[in-house]
Amino acid sequence: MGISGIGVTELLLVLAIVLLVFGSKKLSSLGKDLGGAIKGFRSAMKEEPAPLPEPVATPRLSEAAEKAAVENPKNPPA
Repeated sequence: MGISGIGVTELLLVLAIVLLVFGSKKLSSLGKDLGGAIKGFRSAMKEEPAPLPEPVATPRLSEAAEKAAVENPKNPPA
């Protein structure tokens, strides 16, 4: 008994059918592509993440200017 109830005979039969359907050249290129993708993923996981940018401080209005902006929103102070 193999992986999740699949025996060696069943596994070989499935692999033979896949080989007949896709062909050896297509399976070879798929294997190369998959290997390259895994290699790229692993190298990306090893890289250190870029630091986040520092937040930019926004200037605050004085209390009087804030009160004026709340009372008259159509004409805010400069």
